[in-house]
Amino acid sequence: MSYLMKGVKCCGLVNRMHKIPGTLFKAHIAKNIFSINERQFRISHKSSQLSSEKENSYNYVIVGAGSAGCVLANRLTEDPLSTVLLLEAGPKDTLLGSKRLLWKIHMPAALTYNLCDDKYNWYYHTTSQKHMDNRIMYWPRGRVWGGSSSLNAMVYIRGHAEDYNRWSKEGAVGWDYEHCLPYFKKAQTHELGPDQYRGGNGPLYVSRGKTNHPLHRAFLEAAQQAGYPFTDDMNGYQQEGFGWMDMTIRQGQRWSAASAYLRPAMSRPNLSVAEKTLVTKILFQGTKSIGVEYVKNGQRKKAFASKEVILSGGAINSPQLLMLSGIGNADDLKKLGIPVVCHLPGVGQNLQDHLEVYVQQKCTKPITLYNAQKPVNMVRIGLEWLWQFTGEGATAHLESGGFIRSEPGVPHPDIQFHFLPSQVIDHGRVASTMEAYQVHVGPIRSTSVGWLKLKSTDPTDHPIIEPNYLSTERDIWEFRQCVKLTREIFAQKAFENFRGPEIQPGNHIQSDKEIDAFIRQKADSAYHPSCTCKMGQLSDSTAVVDPQTKVIGVENLRVVDASIMPSVVSGNLNAPTIMIAEKAADIIRGLPSLQEKNVPVYKPKTLETQR
Repeated sequence: MSYLMKGVKCCGLVNRMHKIPGTLFKAHIAKNIFSINERQFRISHKSSQLSSEKENSYNYVIVGAGSAGCVLANRLTEDPLSTVLLLEAGPKDTLLGSKRLLWKIHMPAALTYNLCDDKYNWYYHTTSQKHMDNRIMYWPRGRVWGGSSSLNAMVYIRGHAEDYNRWSKEGAVGWDYEHCLPYFKKAQTHELGPDQYRGGNGPLYVSRGKTNHPLHRAFLEAAQQAGYPFTDDMNGYQQEGFGWMDMTIRQGQRWSAASAYLRPAMSRPNLSVAEKTLVTKILFQGTKSIGVEYVKNGQRKKAFASKEVILSGGAINSPQLLMLSGIGNADDLKKLGIPVVCHLPGVGQNLQDHLEVYVQQKCTKPITLYNAQKPVNMVRIGLEWLWQFTGEGATAHLESGGFIRSEPGVPHPDIQFHFLPSQVIDHGRVASTMEAYQVHVGPIRSTSVGWLKLKSTDPTDHPIIEPNYLSTERDIWEFRQCVKLTREIFAQKAFENFRGPEIQPGNHIQSDKEIDAFIRQKADSAYHPSCTCKMGQLSDSTAVVDPQTKVIGVENLRVVDASIMPSVVSGNLNAPTIMIAEKAADIIRGLPSLQEKNVPVYKPKTLETQR
């Protein structure tokens, strides 16, 4: 019946239009034409949008050109059919294409300049630390091509084999030592040549110090006099002991991930790189990641990924971007008015870092780097480096170090040493005041665990960072051991000709209570934040990514950087982060994992003694 009525009404309208052939008929025609034009405009607008999306569409969009992002950009574009867009919030690491003009990054000895400057550095700070006299701790992180590998001290340390076996037990199946070692080797070209542990054909050049400084020799001799072994490769068979450290320096220049991986890939037509580009949000269709929104030159833009979006922003930026995009603890996101894409409570949790303290001794001979830091000598050193990449500017001077166990029963080293023939004050932000040498020492498997959360929905607001330092009795005890064991080494005969009074902590600090107070006042971050998007099994409610590096609960989204470590490794983080990205690149490309079985690893003859 209703259908017939519509027909009657329609007939009536046509009859009336025939009766009044003037204005009404023209109006009807105009209306039809306008409707056609509007449809055409919508079709044309949609087609232009699709065309714009196609122009800004890639197979992979990688967020962050730090250590992991540079590796992925290189490895994924080895396939000429894969297109990659790499987005970096910071600037390039060269000026007018020259490394020399940006010597503050590329001269190894100039490393503290960028630790004190927010131009290439996110310049983060933690909350007030209640177990450290309410101090607010400074956390420099790289915001430049190469990320923190363009700011760090260039120390190449892999951690211990048991770190990776522990990862596997913690749910990162397929990330044990026999599956990780081949990727350390794949990444590396060691100047001493390849062997069962070292690589000989990778993009990342690794070298040993060339200064042969008498204080480095004294430190290694003193450690042996104290009863510790010498190890000829702390990244090889035997981590435990003292020896010469590997460094990511090639021919006198910092060899960052940008130098090793990004620059060699820049000429490939399937790689696009954008700097000074802040990614503000991951774009989703339902729970499927389809691209990112970013800001460049004050303009908001979008880039689309037909295969995957990969976050490589590091342990702070990756969880921050996940939360800004609606992935995280649903209650926290709702409080900020962020629409929830996936409730994943582990995002930003499990934050781990290494703390360290400087034990400093006055030197009775003028052989430290104190004189090198005087203006006239700095000019001389700088000119030599600019001319030939040689001299005192061609090393970071952290050329010796070691790993020991804090007490009997500890299966592998839990304390790390970096020795420096100089004095450092406040992250290098204050000039050295005297002839002195020091050791950076700290526990490397701390039991204190923290978190980070969004401060607001503004992507330029730094998140709230709560590392929760020294919140366990075990951590306090280990730090006490660090000071006592370092003093024992510095008291050995090898330092007899150099040893002046102790500067820090100072001879007046002796009791456990006094040492604890010194640690609270003087310990600082070793710049190793990690584990905030931990890798684990789907059954683990605190896991953020699975062992394939895919974000749990959504599609086409991965995290590949130090944030996915299930627990912090026993050593510096740059080498493990590059390894993670090398291994992830094979996973993403669908290649079988490399594996090396039954590679021998040193174990102490007995655990009944500390050394």
